Amino acid sequence: MASSGEEPRSGSPGRAGTGTEPSPTADAAQLDAAEDFEVLEEEEEEEDLSELPPLEDVGRPPAPPREDAQPSEQGGGEAAEDPQEWLDVLGSGLLKKKTLVPGQGVDTRPRKGQDVTVRLKATLEDGSVVEENPALTFTLGDCDVLQALDLCVQLLEMGETALIVSDAKYCYGAQGRSPDVPPNAALTLEVELLGARDAPDLELLSGKEKIELANRKRERGNFFYQQADYVLAINSYDIALKVIGSSSKVDFSPDEEAELLDVKVKCLNNLAASQLKLDHYEAALKSCNLVLEHQPGNIKALFRKGKVLAQQGEYREAIPILKAALKLEPSNK
Repeated sequence: MASSGEEPRSGSPGRAGTGTEPSPTADAAQLDAAEDFEVLEEEEEEEDLSELPPLEDVGRPPAPPREDAQPSEQGGGEAAEDPQEWLDVLGSGLLKKKTLVPGQGVDTRPRKGQDVTVRLKATLEDGSVVEENPALTFTLGDCDVLQALDLCVQLLEMGETALIVSDAKYCYGAQGRSPDVPPNAALTLEVELLGARDAPDLELLSGKEKIELANRKRERGNFFYQQADYVLAINSYDIALKVIGSSSKVDFSPDEEAELLDVKVKCLNNLAASQLKLDHYEAALKSCNLVLEHQPGNIKALFRKGKVLAQQGEYREAIPILKAALKLEPSNK
């Protein structure tokens, strides 16, 4: 999977937890000690039974797409001079790629699911450098990094250096990344494809490696949740759960088994929260029930299950579940 370059502040521009996070209340800190991006505050005033569960309000809704949105002119100036050299990747004009140094042929392009290593330099329209990484490694197609990078690296040949000009939609969106990437900021990415290799066999991962990989995918889901991109959040949580649930030819210690279960529960809880955001009530109910199979007293799963049932009008079933949650934490507002 991804190297350490994916997560740190100086690494991938798509690292987890890059958004601005509100300060949780004392109650939220107590409830969400293991998932620090969740908060209890509700932005919208709603009837008690229709409120969504905690974790809703970290990411603001994305701004509507701008009619006049155009790729960065910092990297797009050359496009205006010689537009034939630019590839309109999605056909919308919002994501463009231009080869600066040719590669070794189309048959050397990486495949989805491979671990790729690139040299990356990212700049704003004014030329300010916001990222530089000489060897960023990530799993292609897993949305581990900015969408602009994930989409365009699939088109690079080995050894190729390309310029990618991307609208904010495929970078940090309406929220930006505090403190260096403003909201709705287009980016220009200079990328060189250095290497590609098949991802490690999940069956051969040690307990520690499997835990680290699952956590990276989960944290990426948290990042997308903060960006209010719930579809991609669900995708990342699903990938993390696939890692955890994969068969293994390696024996794990009891502590590693317990830690894997802990990561699984976090993923399922956050998966349920994302599904609720999209009004996918049956899917959210299934996620909550999977948590409760492992931890019958899990406060978040009980609360969300009660909310789902209430949203569906199943008040007779919802009330005892919510009462059970209240009994477990009577001081939780």
